[in-house]
Amino acid sequence: MNNLSGLAAEYDQYDALALAQLITARQFTPLELLNAVRAKVEALNPKIHAFSHQCFDLAETQIKQGMGRSMFAGVPFALKDLGQQLAGTTTTSGARMFKDARYDFDSTLVERYKQAGLVIFGKTTTPELGITTTTESVLYGKTRNPWNLERIAGGSSGGAAAAVAARILPAAHASDGGGSIRIPASICGLFGLKPTRGRVPLGPTQFESWGGCSIHHVVSLTVRDSAALLDISAGAEFGSPYVAPLPARPYLNETSLPPGKLRIALVVEPYGGTPLDPECRKAVMNATKLCESLGHHVTETQLPLNGKEISDRFLTMFRASVARVLEDAANARGSVLTDQDVEPVTWMVYQAGLKITARDYQRSINAFHQFGFQMAKFHESYDVILSPTLAQPPLGMDILNLSPANPANYAKDVGEFSPYTALYNMTGQPSMSVPLHWTPDNLPVGVMFTARYADEATLFRLAAQLEKAQPWAQRKPAMLN
Repeated sequence: MNNLSGLAAEYDQYDALALAQLITARQFTPLELLNAVRAKVEALNPKIHAFSHQCFDLAETQIKQGMGRSMFAGVPFALKDLGQQLAGTTTTSGARMFKDARYDFDSTLVERYKQAGLVIFGKTTTPELGITTTTESVLYGKTRNPWNLERIAGGSSGGAAAAVAARILPAAHASDGGGSIRIPASICGLFGLKPTRGRVPLGPTQFESWGGCSIHHVVSLTVRDSAALLDISAGAEFGSPYVAPLPARPYLNETSLPPGKLRIALVVEPYGGTPLDPECRKAVMNATKLCESLGHHVTETQLPLNGKEISDRFLTMFRASVARVLEDAANARGSVLTDQDVEPVTWMVYQAGLKITARDYQRSINAFHQFGFQMAKFHESYDVILSPTLAQPPLGMDILNLSPANPANYAKDVGEFSPYTALYNMTGQPSMSVPLHWTPDNLPVGVMFTARYADEATLFRLAAQLEKAQPWAQRKPAMLN
């Protein structure tokens, strides 16, 4: 067995699958690894503020109950503090209203993580209700980017991404309702795939979120970890209103198969004339050259959709969904919601949501389905869509948070930062951010690839090919040197 100091210094060179193999080979025990992770959290979390809760006592109990011989037996793992329940802990959603929301059961996805042997030791930070693209909140403060502590880690899975980028753990649970896996993956130099709608369970407290836009998975250092973690988490649960079509084979198997020669649609320009930062343009054009060098055929084109309609329909769903969650919470506690209960932008969203009618909401859901139909037709000509993940590199603090100096600028600022990702939440397509570019000042800039509905297989094959051609996992932030 390794000593703790040596293990804490060395385990971050391995991904989750490799750690599981080392545990099976008795190179170290699950408890030794958990203690090494605890040492990393103690050393690094004060700098990046990636964790809202730590529950090492529950993790130790889980280990003592036995790990079995499952795929990830003994590998430490963390949950995003939003949308999932872990018995004996709170799920605050980054909001003061839910700071005492304690649960006595595990959600379906958490049950599957535990069955696979993942040892859950904490919850990662998220902005209030997960509704913005940075992880800064009144409740937990600012989560910082390990690549530059003065930059954001992205949102809403910013805590998860910061923890993985800081090599505290090789993969962490995340969720994506408008880009919240892909955005922090891009900002923190990680691989982040949003699966197909209906692929991963959300129950039992809810079976659909944000009109079907929200889906849960992970951010990770390696493609194969993402694939294997989707293998152990995907599939129908009791009460599922729908489920994505079953894959032909395990996703982990796909990562060892060639993608073939793909027809790639290059979509560079953001909707509505939003400016595209030169580094983000450079990232996607370099990715184009890389794909062409691997034998793929890339054609620059535009999507057959109206950008204003996409934005309007998403905002209608989003505002109505936020208003419903807050109204239900206020009713449950028996009091009226006030602007003192939530952050200023959240309050603005809530007020706008109260004005949305059932007809408005239904029109937006119907529009999502039409967008999906139009994209399915588009994919008759193209296997994959390539675009920037974001229109700007990682921003500084206090710009995109929900308590900005000038709330009236918020919608413009967030729209100009992330104009690409939300479409694929509306259509339900699988979409991934791949870390293929760094700026001259060493800030990560991801590029996004999106496949037809239920075709994660193509994305995993392509991602593994890109990872082999241009490896990223051993590239570390300067704060770790």
